[in-house]
Amino acid sequence: MTRAIILASAAAALAYQLLYVGTGQIPISGSLIKTLPVALLALAAMLGGAPRAITLGLALGALGDFLLSRPGEATFLAGMGAFAAGHLAYVGGFGLRRPPMFVALALLALAASTEIWLAPYAGELVWPVRGYVVVICLMAAMAAARPNRLLWAGAASFVLSDLLLSIALFRAQGTAYAVPLAHMLWPAYWLGQCLILLAFLRPVASQPFHPDAETTR
Repeated sequence: MTRAIILASAAAALAYQLLYVGTGQIPISGSLIKTLPVALLALAAMLGGAPRAITLGLALGALGDFLLSRPGEATFLAGMGAFAAGHLAYVGGFGLRRPPMFVALALLALAASTEIWLAPYAGELVWPVRGYVVVICLMAAMAAARPNRLLWAGAASFVLSDLLLSIALFRAQGTAYAVPLAHMLWPAYWLGQCLILLAFLRPVASQPFHPDAETTR
């Protein structure tokens, strides 16, 4: 059952990629199709015995997908807030641990670099963008602290998708690079969410990954 739901999620993600990615403002039907892939992953998490925090993170991601697909600054900020809350839910599911030093330093360098290539171009959104950078780097750091390669890959893919999105929104909008960036970031985003889910499904997580009980419920 869980496998079938994940395959349906992949099919919905592909449908959105083919029908709407790179087309500009999308209709409400496109927003619903965009919401469906991660909403199905949240359902798979709930039925597959994933921790509640992971299910919540996926559900918030689906909400963020819908909000970011609608026009207007208010819905954009609401979507960013939903994703930030989803990352914090993931942090709760991963547990607070000390990440490897090289990962911590790399993420600190990445966060600091956004003050050069991102913050000056974010306009009135600069402080929400800065806050989001901190939250996603915290999520990635806590993922790296866990001995699970699926989780590492999922967090890395999620960070990559947000890097691509930041460039597309604040540096490449209106240029020839905008559409190729959009076509790259959506698969990276869905893959990141899917791998995070797979890292916590019971059949996968029971062998290489043994989180403490208090961090999974």
